[in-house]
Amino acid sequence: MSTLKLHGTAWRKSSYSGTGGNCIEVADSTPGVIPVRDSKDRIGPHLTFGTAAWAAFVDDVKNGGAAIG
Repeated sequence: MSTLKLHGTAWRKSSYSGTGGNCIEVADSTPGVIPVRDSKDRIGPHLTFGTAAWAAFVDDVKNGGAAIG
């Protein structure tokens, strides 16, 4: 198991994020994986998804699929 070094990573929020504070941030600069974190807890933990899994999730959300509860 390897540890991802995320210090200095550029994180971004979706342009569709509202002002309610329930946002996630993603980092695109890590080859092969997409780190995701809570925008309210920037020094807290993060989740990491494979690029194919993240792309499938984003496509599902864009198409109104079951990924949205």
